[in-house]
Amino acid sequence: MKEKYQEYMMKDHSFDKMTMLGILCLIVVISGIFGFIYEFIFYYFNGGMKEFFWRGGNFLPWINIYATGSVIIYLLSYKHRKSVGKVFLIGVVSSGIVELIGGLGLYVIGDGFRCWDYNTEILNFGNIGGFVCLRSVLFFGVSSLLLIYGIVPLCFSLAKKMNKKVFLTISIILCAIFLIDEVYNLIIARILNLPRASDIYKEIGFHYVDFK
Repeated sequence: MKEKYQEYMMKDHSFDKMTMLGILCLIVVISGIFGFIYEFIFYYFNGGMKEFFWRGGNFLPWINIYATGSVIIYLLSYKHRKSVGKVFLIGVVSSGIVELIGGLGLYVIGDGFRCWDYNTEILNFGNIGGFVCLRSVLFFGVSSLLLIYGIVPLCFSLAKKMNKKVFLTISIILCAIFLIDEVYNLIIARILNLPRASDIYKEIGFHYVDFK
């Protein structure tokens, strides 16, 4: 195990396009679920530890901005994996940019709509308009280390050990399930006026964070 990890650190790995697609699919799935778990726990404490809140607008426990950010961070930092400091810095800067652009873009296009608002949260030092704060980017910087030194080598290992067709089938189908869930709730349900995950979950009794 130690030798394989050292090989990951020292040797640039080359995969064919389809295998690389499968790896990226796994990164998208794992990172989106990780983001959901993080926010599920954080907002429990942010809300005074009285109740849990469902985060994201999907049926499945997955948040798209974490998946998007993880792919960006992987593409920017993989070649710098020999330097923990560089990976951390890339994670901090890139996640801050993604949050700022994503949050501000939604706010402008959506006429004041917010998916998050650091103005109303605990530990919001270094807050910029509620879109970015120091606590969030530092956490994402640490998460980048988990991505590059934990999740990515795991995905590489699975891609090498598993039968290629099996690996691609599992990774692509998993990713497709989460993306179909996302597309339905983000686009299809709105256009066709169908019930969204948040509507159904609220009726069941799930709590959501409201940003005003």
